[in-house]
Amino acid sequence: MVSTFPSSSTENLSNVRLQIRSLQPQLIEWRRGIHQKPELGFQEKLTAEFISRKLQAWGIEHQTGIAETGIVVIIKGEKSQYGKVLGIRADMDALPVQEENEVSYCSQHDGVMHACGHDGHTAIAMGTAYYLQQHRQDFAGIVKIIFQPAEEGPGGAKPMIEAGVLKNPDVDAMIGLHLWNDLPVGTVGVRPGALLAAVDFFNCTILGKGGHGALPHQTIDSLVVAAQIVNALQTIVARNVNPLDSAVVTIGELHAGTRMNVIADTARMTGAVRYFNTDLAGFFKQRIEQIIAGVCQSHGANYDLEYINLYPPVINNPGIAELVRNVAESVVETPVNIVPECQIMGSEDMSFFLQEVPGCYFFLGSANAAKNLNYPHHHPRFDFDETALVMGVEMFVRCVEKYFS
Repeated sequence: MVSTFPSSSTENLSNVRLQIRSLQPQLIEWRRGIHQKPELGFQEKLTAEFISRKLQAWGIEHQTGIAETGIVVIIKGEKSQYGKVLGIRADMDALPVQEENEVSYCSQHDGVMHACGHDGHTAIAMGTAYYLQQHRQDFAGIVKIIFQPAEEGPGGAKPMIEAGVLKNPDVDAMIGLHLWNDLPVGTVGVRPGALLAAVDFFNCTILGKGGHGALPHQTIDSLVVAAQIVNALQTIVARNVNPLDSAVVTIGELHAGTRMNVIADTARMTGAVRYFNTDLAGFFKQRIEQIIAGVCQSHGANYDLEYINLYPPVINNPGIAELVRNVAESVVETPVNIVPECQIMGSEDMSFFLQEVPGCYFFLGSANAAKNLNYPHHHPRFDFDETALVMGVEMFVRCVEKYFS
């Protein structure tokens, strides 16, 4: 990844066509309006209503209420009667974070914030829809723009796919972007193959036997058992996974006990597993349970384990990734330009779309340290350089034109 940033925003947008540059005030207005009214997964009713009103005003065909709050837009190019179908995906949901920014467009919903840039994704997709609708004569094919709920969880991509968003007409390829504050504004992070990791969650309760702290021999100390399990789970990556495969096992929560002289009868932990190699999909569940069962047996404890396969890895098709990279080379204007080594262990349910059709998910740099716009994603002071909005529209539009050329 890149750790240095340009000294100022990318003010020179000469590569962005005038008609798209003229959308920048609207893009900012839409993004800030959405930012002020953030909504959690499958609750994006205000956001969906706002998008739908704009689409209706622009005369754009669309369907609402898919997977509760999702929207699908269909824009048909006029260069030919029949053609391929390209999907563009944007997520709409916010996070349960209390915003700490002091800006005019601060969240008006207590405890909810667009702390990951999804408000920007939505605005970019809206701008793309508007431009393509006005320039249908410039491409031959059909564009499906998918406004998706609940990316942050429990996941809206799979329900939308099950509802048929990739059908009628059938989508041939997909693209999507994520504004990214680990990259300077205007840069593009794109690579073939695995970009983002799979993620699994697990919840485990250790069932011991409580008692007096002065009489430990009468108890089965669930806290001691849990502590040994936490340590033992770290050996999975260190000793069971090929060192050439990246993987992470994280214990994020451990709760046990009520008082200093009382031995806890139960201990509860939650964790997450991340990996790129799809061959490891079933391995972690099996190995984690083996370790938990073994440690519990050695202490005479029992356990209850819930293991959830959440999102598979985001794997980019080499051909579509090359198309995006070629487009990015003609759009980005910062010294860093294209960043191929942008793979991270974060996760995204765009992965479900890319399991169904070839496609590419890429990062669009949005940080600007000179403006203090480089807080990390999910931080209560997260914000981004809005110059990235117009560049996102340009990227999507050029990808459409190139894909259908």
